[in-house]
Amino acid sequence: MTLKTALEQGAAILEKAKIGVPRLTAEVLLGHAMRCDRAYLFAHSTDELTELAWIHYGRYLNERLKGKPTQYITGKQEFYGREFYVNSDVLIPRPETEHLAEAGIAWLRQHSDARVLDVGTGSGAIAVTLAAELDRKVWACDISVSALAVAERNRRWHQARVAFFLGDLVEAVAPASIDLLISNPPYVPGADAANMQTEVRDWEPHVALFAGDTGLEIYKSLITGARTVLKPGGRLLMELGYQSLEGVRALLADGWRDFEVISDLAGWPRVIGCSV
Repeated sequence: MTLKTALEQGAAILEKAKIGVPRLTAEVLLGHAMRCDRAYLFAHSTDELTELAWIHYGRYLNERLKGKPTQYITGKQEFYGREFYVNSDVLIPRPETEHLAEAGIAWLRQHSDARVLDVGTGSGAIAVTLAAELDRKVWACDISVSALAVAERNRRWHQARVAFFLGDLVEAVAPASIDLLISNPPYVPGADAANMQTEVRDWEPHVALFAGDTGLEIYKSLITGARTVLKPGGRLLMELGYQSLEGVRALLADGWRDFEVISDLAGWPRVIGCSV
């Protein structure tokens, strides 16, 4: 069987199962099976597929058919131009979250001595990105020991200056010690679980997805904690969930100032920033 035929068969199987972007998914999975990039597949389309590669490719296709996200199969996801290791202990970094990282980078460029904390770091994508882009020290925490192991792996991979620690939101952080608190917190209401894509609901960690009945519960705790740990004039940057802007604004109505709201490429409010 040639690589071209393997790709065509894999794409057809995925398409029949209504898996999104079947051709691209087949290319990624075959490349992972062969330990090569997609360009190699096109340049060597008439090469014969080895038996070992076919075994791996078939297993990866089967995992994807069962709903396992492609990123968890390959263990890779790109974020802000860098490749990150991911597994089912962490959320898969989304392109929309790059707007949050970008807002953090922009603010930190104007505050060179600021101490920054990434709360709920997960894979460490935001913290590592800030540290690598600005060549500076970043602190980051998570409630999950398993997630921190993934984040530390990514820190080593990119040789980033990030210090990770275990903690529930900001409970382990000293008062008035942070200049920038940045976070992509859980914000999915529990009732929305039934309407979620099964590959998200059944595979990604619920502790990083769901936030009580309204989806605002973690925001409320995070905002309360941020008032304590931020220095006077400190900045809070948070990712917004779908239609959560007004609810989050209400939580920030008392004592916060200098608001900014950043929309994603689809026009949805994605990031909210304010100062204490």
